[in-house]
Amino acid sequence: MRETVFDPVRKKRVALTPEEEVRQQLIAELSTKYGYPLQLMSCEYPMSVNRVRYRGDLVVFDRNTNPLLIAECKSPDVKIERNIFEQILRYNFALKVKYLLVTNGSETFLARIEGDSYSFLTEIPHYNELIK
Repeated sequence: MRETVFDPVRKKRVALTPEEEVRQQLIAELSTKYGYPLQLMSCEYPMSVNRVRYRGDLVVFDRNTNPLLIAECKSPDVKIERNIFEQILRYNFALKVKYLLVTNGSETFLARIEGDSYSFLTEIPHYNELIK
Protein backbone atom coordinates (compact mmCIF):
# COMPACT_ATOMS: atom_id res chain seq x y z
CA MET A 1 0.00 0.00 0.00
CA ARG A 2 1.30 3.43 -0.97
CA GLU A 3 2.15 5.90 1.77
CA THR A 4 -0.01 9.03 1.93
CA VAL A 5 0.18 12.44 3.58
CA PHE A 6 -2.55 14.90 4.54
CA ASP A 7 -2.46 17.99 2.32
CA PRO A 8 -3.83 20.98 4.29
CA VAL A 9 -4.44 22.91 1.06
CA ARG A 10 -6.51 20.24 -0.71
CA LYS A 11 -7.83 19.01 2.66
CA LYS A 12 -7.35 15.35 1.78
CA ARG A 13 -4.76 12.58 1.85
CA VAL A 14 -2.54 12.33 -1.23
CA ALA A 15 0.15 9.89 -2.36
CA LEU A 16 3.49 10.73 -0.78
CA THR A 17 5.80 10.94 -3.79
CA PRO A 18 9.21 12.63 -3.51
CA GLU A 19 7.78 15.69 -5.31
CA GLU A 20 4.76 15.75 -3.00
CA GLU A 21 7.02 15.64 0.03
CA VAL A 22 8.83 18.75 -1.27
CA ARG A 23 5.48 20.47 -1.91
CA GLN A 24 4.25 19.68 1.60
CA GLN A 25 7.49 21.02 3.12
CA LEU A 26 7.04 24.22 1.09
CA ILE A 27 3.39 24.60 2.11
CA ALA A 28 4.31 24.14 5.79
CA GLU A 29 7.17 26.64 5.57
CA LEU A 30 5.15 29.26 3.68
CA SER A 31 2.23 29.03 6.11
CA THR A 32 4.06 28.76 9.44
CA LYS A 33 7.23 30.79 8.86
CA TYR A 34 6.02 33.38 6.34
CA GLY A 35 2.32 33.76 7.13
CA TYR A 36 0.90 32.58 3.80
CA PRO A 37 -2.79 31.69 4.38
CA LEU A 38 -3.57 28.06 3.49
CA GLN A 39 -6.96 29.14 2.14
CA LEU A 40 -5.17 31.34 -0.42
CA MET A 41 -3.11 28.45 -1.83
CA SER A 42 -4.04 25.96 -4.53
CA CYS A 43 -2.27 22.72 -5.50
CA GLU A 44 -2.23 21.39 -9.07
CA TYR A 45 -3.72 24.67 -10.29
CA PRO A 46 -5.03 24.23 -13.87
CA MET A 47 -4.00 26.68 -16.58
CA SER A 48 -3.44 26.69 -20.32
CA VAL A 49 -0.88 28.36 -22.56
CA ASN A 50 -1.47 28.27 -26.32
CA ARG A 51 -4.18 25.63 -25.77
CA VAL A 52 -1.72 23.38 -23.91
CA ARG A 53 -2.92 22.46 -20.42
CA TYR A 54 -0.59 22.67 -17.46
CA ARG A 55 -0.92 22.34 -13.70
CA GLY A 56 0.98 24.61 -11.37
CA ASP A 57 2.31 22.67 -8.37
CA LEU A 58 1.37 25.44 -5.97
CA VAL A 59 -0.22 28.83 -6.65
CA VAL A 60 -0.56 31.50 -3.97
CA PHE A 61 -3.22 34.18 -4.30
CA ASP A 62 -3.63 37.69 -2.91
CA ARG A 63 -6.63 38.54 -0.75
CA ASN A 64 -8.68 39.30 -3.90
CA THR A 65 -7.88 35.79 -5.22
CA ASN A 66 -5.57 37.07 -7.94
CA PRO A 67 -2.60 34.73 -8.57
CA LEU A 68 0.51 36.14 -6.92
CA LEU A 69 3.12 33.36 -6.87
CA ILE A 70 3.65 30.11 -8.77
CA ALA A 71 5.81 27.42 -7.18
CA GLU A 72 7.24 24.45 -9.08
CA CYS A 73 8.29 21.58 -6.83
CA LYS A 74 10.73 18.94 -8.02
CA SER A 75 11.94 15.73 -6.44
CA PRO A 76 15.08 16.14 -4.29
CA ASP A 77 17.14 14.28 -6.92
CA VAL A 78 16.22 16.78 -9.68
CA LYS A 79 18.82 19.50 -10.11
CA ILE A 80 17.34 22.97 -10.52
CA GLU A 81 18.55 24.13 -13.91
CA ARG A 82 17.52 26.67 -16.51
CA ASN A 83 14.94 24.35 -18.14
CA ILE A 84 13.05 24.12 -14.83
CA PHE A 85 12.91 27.89 -14.56
CA GLU A 86 11.81 28.12 -18.23
CA GLN A 87 8.95 25.74 -17.39
CA ILE A 88 7.60 28.06 -14.71
CA LEU A 89 8.10 31.08 -16.98
CA ARG A 90 5.78 29.37 -19.51
CA TYR A 91 3.17 28.94 -16.79
CA ASN A 92 3.43 32.63 -16.10
CA PHE A 93 2.17 33.45 -19.61
CA ALA A 94 -1.20 32.22 -18.29
CA LEU A 95 -1.14 33.59 -14.73
CA LYS A 96 1.02 36.73 -14.94
CA VAL A 97 2.15 36.53 -11.32
CA LYS A 98 4.77 38.71 -9.63
CA TYR A 99 6.76 35.84 -8.10
CA LEU A 100 8.15 32.53 -9.38
CA LEU A 101 9.54 29.93 -6.99
CA VAL A 102 11.33 26.69 -7.89
CA THR A 103 12.46 24.19 -5.28
CA ASN A 104 13.68 20.63 -4.89
CA GLY A 105 13.66 20.85 -1.10
CA SER A 106 17.35 21.62 -0.69
CA GLU A 107 17.67 24.35 -3.33
CA THR A 108 15.07 27.11 -3.63
CA PHE A 109 15.08 29.96 -6.11
CA LEU A 110 12.62 32.83 -5.99
CA ALA A 111 12.35 35.51 -8.64
CA ARG A 112 10.32 38.70 -8.72
CA ILE A 113 8.94 39.66 -12.12
CA GLU A 114 9.49 43.30 -13.01
CA GLY A 115 8.04 44.11 -16.44
CA ASP A 116 9.83 41.95 -19.00
CA SER A 117 12.68 41.04 -16.67
CA TYR A 118 13.11 39.33 -13.33
CA SER A 119 15.45 39.49 -10.38
CA PHE A 120 16.29 36.75 -7.91
CA LEU A 121 15.55 37.30 -4.23
CA THR A 122 17.75 35.94 -1.46
CA GLU A 123 14.85 35.31 0.94
CA ILE A 124 11.19 34.41 0.73
CA PRO A 125 9.20 37.49 1.76
CA HIS A 126 6.49 37.34 4.42
CA TYR A 127 3.01 37.18 2.88
CA ASN A 128 2.22 40.76 3.98
CA GLU A 129 5.33 41.95 2.07
CA LEU A 130 4.39 39.87 -0.95
CA ILE A 131 0.98 41.49 -1.34
CA LYS A 132 2.24 45.10 -1.17
